[in-house]
Amino acid sequence: MNRRQLIYRTGLLAAGRGIARAEDTPEPSWIPRGAAAALVMQRRDWEQGILAQAFLETGDNDNLIRLTRAAIVQRTADGRLAVVVAGGPTDPAMGGEAYWKAAQLTGDGEIRDAVSGMLDYLLQQAPRAADGTLYHVFQAPQVWSDGFNGAPPFLAAMGRYGQALAQIDGFRKRLWDSRKKLLSHIWDDGAQAFKRRDFWGTGQGWAAAGLARVIRLLPPERGKDRERLAAFARDILDGCLVYQRSDGLFHDVVDRPDTFVETNLAQMLAYAIYTGVMGAWLDRKYLVKADAMRRAARGKMDGYGFVHGVCGAPHFDRAGLSTEGQAFFLMMEAAGNRAQAARP
Repeated sequence: MNRRQLIYRTGLLAAGRGIARAEDTPEPSWIPRGAAAALVMQRRDWEQGILAQAFLETGDNDNLIRLTRAAIVQRTADGRLAVVVAGGPTDPAMGGEAYWKAAQLTGDGEIRDAVSGMLDYLLQQAPRAADGTLYHVFQAPQVWSDGFNGAPPFLAAMGRYGQALAQIDGFRKRLWDSRKKLLSHIWDDGAQAFKRRDFWGTGQGWAAAGLARVIRLLPPERGKDRERLAAFARDILDGCLVYQRSDGLFHDVVDRPDTFVETNLAQMLAYAIYTGVMGAWLDRKYLVKADAMRRAARGKMDGYGFVHGVCGAPHFDRAGLSTEGQAFFLMMEAAGNRAQAARP
């Protein structure tokens, strides 16, 4: 039995504990192991979408197309995709960019029409505020930090740059704390008050990753918009890095050390940093922080490919496992590999 086989056979699902240090694990195994674990997990609309995006980022077109075909099986009459259980208005848009890429790769008219239908839903039917900002749930007029990675990247991928930027501005206006350089989690337009003021870590990660994706999608003539979004993304990164732990991770509420230590924010920020450096809108000095986050996240993967200690499904109120945690591990690895290849 070789060393790699031994690693696989002795892997245990010990929560929050990796089976090997990053430097002990063969490099090619990181993405396949994480992908295999992700594919066996049950998924809701945004989880299907962010995993499809992860396969787009890793260049796994076969699994990207498989997830897209599965998403259009579970579509609602109003055009939303992958809705197995009653979901939110904009959660399905998490996969919009990836689903559109699948339509282009396959030339499949059914996929193309399904993605176009979801775009029409967002533009015409989804509940929104008077200024056009999309709401995150049907039950109340609420804006969530999760939304930065939902509609804006999809709208940008479909060439609706103005609408993408308007959504980002609407979210920022309601959620941004300029003093702390952090985003609160949930604003309620009806009550004109925060439903959850906490600076939820994963919410910062959704925003940083969503901004990085939109910046990457903007065309050259949108240079000023690109600079504006890059400045916002840098602010979020700087606001979070104040609270980075010595092990490279963060707390679930980033400025509250009494909350549990959480893995996914590190993955999300590492992805945003690597993407920003490769896109030349972020200084290379951030790579040191991203590398520390990547090492920490790798240390949380067990022998079956599950990343432990992320904000866990189904309620996201404790450390556990989640599809989005798996997806961002893949996205972090893919972006990190590209950044590593480009280093002098």
